[in-house]
Amino acid sequence: MADTYDLVILGSGPGGYVAAIRASQLGLKVAIVERERLGGICLNWGCIPTKALLRTSEIYHYMQNAESYGLKADNVGFDLAKVVDRSRKVAGQLNAGVKGLMKKNKVTVVEGVGTVTAKGKLSVKQGDKTVELDAKNIIVATGARARDLPFAKADGKTIWTYRHAMVPTEMPTKLLVIGSGAIGVEFASFYNDMGADVTIVEMLPRILPVEDEEVSAFMDKALTKQGIKLLTGTGLEGLAPSGNGVTAKIKHKDGKVVEETFSHAIVAIGIVPNTENIGLEALGVETDRGHIKTDGYGRTNVDGIWAIGDVTGAPWLAHKASHEGIIAVEKIAGGSPHQMNKANIPGCTYSRPQVASVGMTEAKAKEAGYELKVGKFPFIGNGKAIALGEAEGFVKTVFDAKTGELLGAHMVGAEVTELIQGYVVARQLETTEAELMETVFAHPTLSEMMHESVLGAYGRSIHY
Repeated sequence: MADTYDLVILGSGPGGYVAAIRASQLGLKVAIVERERLGGICLNWGCIPTKALLRTSEIYHYMQNAESYGLKADNVGFDLAKVVDRSRKVAGQLNAGVKGLMKKNKVTVVEGVGTVTAKGKLSVKQGDKTVELDAKNIIVATGARARDLPFAKADGKTIWTYRHAMVPTEMPTKLLVIGSGAIGVEFASFYNDMGADVTIVEMLPRILPVEDEEVSAFMDKALTKQGIKLLTGTGLEGLAPSGNGVTAKIKHKDGKVVEETFSHAIVAIGIVPNTENIGLEALGVETDRGHIKTDGYGRTNVDGIWAIGDVTGAPWLAHKASHEGIIAVEKIAGGSPHQMNKANIPGCTYSRPQVASVGMTEAKAKEAGYELKVGKFPFIGNGKAIALGEAEGFVKTVFDAKTGELLGAHMVGAEVTELIQGYVVARQLETTEAELMETVFAHPTLSEMMHESVLGAYGRSIHY
């Protein structure tokens, strides 16, 4: 006889496990199905362990430049196995934390491969055994996986996806990164700081193509200055293992195809949603290029079937998945949550320097027909940034000239992934330039640049 629940969630990533906790808080009987490790890709193979690696490379960079702070650090080096081990321990600690949260919130964890067999019914295969579950509602939170090149599948030896790049057994000497989105730029930054010779190939005209054009241009100069070779407007026509490395056929802007050999390549060209073989086709759940179509509450076209996170489409971010999960669960429980507003979802890239943004770019705002007020303030004008030795970067704000609405904010520089939340809150509260101008910012802080950028949009910047 099948176990019966108010809600069963398929997938335990940052969307699934957060939805499970909120559902339990609302009094629902909840089960969560996971085929691998609680916490999903983000916690085990994505957001968290990559940040542990990037923290290591950041400290290594500072150690190599200790003299600029009046310090001495001789014979600086690293143990790659210990670097990887630290990252895995961080992921392991958080995985254990999610297990504890499931127990604390009385969420039943069902390990195995889940399939939706009918409306309100799931079958979970556990080796030779199968467990049947009944549910009033089902949330699909199965996430996504790395997209392979059609002509060169990752082998884990010289051709890597992000999963391979997080647990290297050897340090690349000459690394090719294919794709310059957040994942590609983060790995390029990490391996470059650790001593690899790095090249990024990007088919589009600029790196970090979803960011504001000024941010992309700044990052182009910053990464080039660090020694990373950037090939934009450039295609990849072939990639194959060759000897102890990999040979790439790179088509440059002029149409010329050049062969070049690298020790390793990281493929970072996007993701594929995990929607196959989980029973959605038989139920008639609508998809768009593999992504499940939902409304602002996470509902699909099939009653009782909901979907959240990467499996529903862009932006493919953990915090988007978590928020979608809470909205869906509150709707299931009979509440009246707000619909998802993707315009208020911040994006962060944890490279060196960092990049963060929310809302419209200047170009998108112009395309939408807004008359704009744009402010920009450089890190070099901020005392805290100078004291930190991090005087490169800027903060940019885009306002509707008629209403004072903050349309977008874009940052590049030290710790901007922490600063961006101030503007996210401002947008959520529908704050105008007037409130932001009258807000007191602590001194000395990096956040003062946020204030100065707002003031600058209206010709009132004090320190620039």
